[in-house]
Amino acid sequence: MVKELLEKLSNAHGVSGSEGSVLSVIKKELKGYVDEIREDSMGNLIAVKRGNKFKVMLAAHMDEIGLMVKYIDDKGFIRFVALGGWYAPTLYNQRVVLHGSKGKCFGVIGGKPPHMMDDDERKKGVKVDDMFIDVGASNRAEVIQLGIDIGTPVTIDREFTVLSNDRVTGKAFDNRAGVVMLINTLKAVKSPFTIYGVFTVQEEVGLKGARTSAYALDPDCAIATDVTIPGDHPGIEIKDAPVEMGKGPVITIVDSSGRGLIANRTVVKWLQDAAEANNIPVQVEVGSGGTTDATAIHLTKGGIPSTTLSIPSRYIHSPVEVLDTRDIEAAVDLLLVALKVKPAI
Repeated sequence: MVKELLEKLSNAHGVSGSEGSVLSVIKKELKGYVDEIREDSMGNLIAVKRGNKFKVMLAAHMDEIGLMVKYIDDKGFIRFVALGGWYAPTLYNQRVVLHGSKGKCFGVIGGKPPHMMDDDERKKGVKVDDMFIDVGASNRAEVIQLGIDIGTPVTIDREFTVLSNDRVTGKAFDNRAGVVMLINTLKAVKSPFTIYGVFTVQEEVGLKGARTSAYALDPDCAIATDVTIPGDHPGIEIKDAPVEMGKGPVITIVDSSGRGLIANRTVVKWLQDAAEANNIPVQVEVGSGGTTDATAIHLTKGGIPSTTLSIPSRYIHSPVEVLDTRDIEAAVDLLLVALKVKPAI
């Protein structure tokens, strides 16, 4: 079920602020499995499994990095802004989907051909401001006729594919992997606690949905489900990212060199003890890279004890992310057993 669900979610489209199609998939998956499901004013989807007064928040962001139309010139070429942390050369010559008022429209990201670049331009690399989207239109009016206008969201046109050894590739595993983890946990969990499964919006542009939902729910503790960078491939040393695909999910102790989350050690130990007691493979991480929804959650109100449970995923923030589905399965197993025992908070 993990591969099928991840494929469905990876192939869905939902940039920050336009997560609706992903939300629709999640609602269908959870129908009949939770006691309540609702959307808040920010756009977060909140699924509730009722229990006692102890409240646990599990958060997975729905949004993916993408683009948005900012200008259409007289010849029909479209300029855009990047939403989220893109490495600009990754975008060059990609095929894209523009989600306009008349449905999907396909285009390509163009730029100055390398044959016409001088040495200095080649060294500097292509910037977002140098690129544009070509939908085949001859003028601005034709673009507007296609249902595309200022503010139209844009995603990469790339589909999920199975590789060898239970490994798969696709776009938006950051964070559809975390969404799969949360959906499968909510479907199967039997816990004495009240579980809030929160599918958050706008994580990639500032952890926004996590901040507002955590404030409203005020849980006793929280776990964000997300992805993290493994150091198991060329171009990165294991000492700089000492986790690997296929060796289990990753519990965060610190991310972003402490500028983001410094996790609550009791919550970390809660997950570690559950993993050890049930022979579930798990890794721990002190990271120097990015951060997750847990950063916003743990700083809410008087502070909410939090950590992140992540899936090692190669090449994140690209259209060809790679992960091992066995890590997702192990992560779900871990959450299911941990949520039976109250952390000593």
